[in-house]
Amino acid sequence: MAVELPAASGSFGEEPVLEFPTEQAPAGLHVKVLEEGTGPVVNPGREIEVNYHGQVWNGGLFDSSYKRGDTTNFPIGVGMVIKGWDETLVGKTVGSRLIVSIPPEKGYGARGVPQAGIGGTDTLVFVVDIVGVK
Repeated sequence: MAVELPAASGSFGEEPVLEFPTEQAPAGLHVKVLEEGTGPVVNPGREIEVNYHGQVWNGGLFDSSYKRGDTTNFPIGVGMVIKGWDETLVGKTVGSRLIVSIPPEKGYGARGVPQAGIGGTDTLVFVVDIVGVK
C-alpha cells in the first residue's frame, strides 16, 4: 500500500499550502518528487540553496523561507541539518520541488523544538524547492 503524503498547492517557487490526507502521519521517512528539476545533482558535502515550507503533520506552520522572502543555504549530506533533509535531498536535482515527511527520529527527536511549536512526537512535513547547488 502506497503512503499518502499531503497535497501541496502551487509550483516551483510558489509558497505552497498543504492539505493533509489523514489525521495520523505515516511511519518512517518519505519523499515524493512533485516537480523534477533538470539542473545538477545534489551531492553530499555541497552547499545547496533552497526555499522551504515547514509544517507539523496536520498542524501549524513552524518555518517558511517563502514568508521571509529569501532562500537559505547550507551544506547537505554532512550532518549540518536534520537527518531527514540529509537523507532525502541528496541525489535530487536543482529545479526539483519535493514534499518530505520526516518522523521525529529523523527531525528534532524527542526534545522537539517547543519554541517553534514542534513536539517530540511530531512528524514534520516540508515542501522544498532546490534552487541551486555550489
